[in-house]
Amino acid sequence: MRTVHHRSRGVAVVLATLFIAMPCTAFAPWGMEGVGVVSTRDTEIRATVSPDGSMIVWGSPDRAGGPGGWDLWRARRIDGRWQNPQPLELDTPAKEFDPMFSADGRWLYFFSDRVGGQGGDDLYRAPVAADGAIGAAENLGPGVNTRGDEWAPTPSRDGRRLLFASDGQPGARRHDLFVATWNGKAFVDAKTVPGIATDADEFDGTWIGDGDGLVFARSADVESKPIRLYVATCRAKAYGDAVPMAVAFNTADAWTLAPAIDWNRPVEMLISGAAPSPKAGKLDIYRVLTPVVRGDGSCG
Repeated sequence: MRTVHHRSRGVAVVLATLFIAMPCTAFAPWGMEGVGVVSTRDTEIRATVSPDGSMIVWGSPDRAGGPGGWDLWRARRIDGRWQNPQPLELDTPAKEFDPMFSADGRWLYFFSDRVGGQGGDDLYRAPVAADGAIGAAENLGPGVNTRGDEWAPTPSRDGRRLLFASDGQPGARRHDLFVATWNGKAFVDAKTVPGIATDADEFDGTWIGDGDGLVFARSADVESKPIRLYVATCRAKAYGDAVPMAVAFNTADAWTLAPAIDWNRPVEMLISGAAPSPKAGKLDIYRVLTPVVRGDGSCG
């Protein structure tokens, strides 16, 4: 189970020009997301923006005001700025974390260790109404959840696949990335994402280029060691040639994690980390360019 330790180091600031995609070998510019509202003196991890751009949801293990400590928070875009941060109605005294909107805006995915799951941290989703109201959460079931921990659920653009991390699925070495397929009723048949697994922890994955690439986090030990983001490209039905994501603060001794595509602006993504400047607190939310990948389309 995740501890606060490995995730506790570490007006919106908008980039001055429109982002133009650049190769992942060049350092990308970055800007802090929602300083004082989203990014604060506390720890903020994995932010996701609704496809219409009106709402942002993120997780914090230590922000005061929620019912459990590991809570999901939401802010609304008002007059061009994120405002009025509040914990989500679905938060409980248990842990809720790693939010991600579906590309159609109808669902908010996350994990929780609330009572009633399969065991450990389980994957859930909750319906999102047209007015942004978020309904009751539903467990995604034994097709993806195990007695271990499942993290960072990320649906594909068409909603037919679900990318997530697990240390309980058959074949997992530590935490590895898996993908399950929607069968009309549930996500099932979880398989290891080819080309990614090592003896380290791999987690926090998100597809880029509609599956031609993958941005993910890797750590020698997610509970105590630094975490770095990598970019891998799909060729011959596997993700290979993983290289560190080209953000200046994504270094070998830092804690940089939790990538999430902005469905409203897919050439941009949000990550969590600790830049030297601007900096608000422990781990902040930053907006960066989505890396450009040129895969062969065989991983879809």
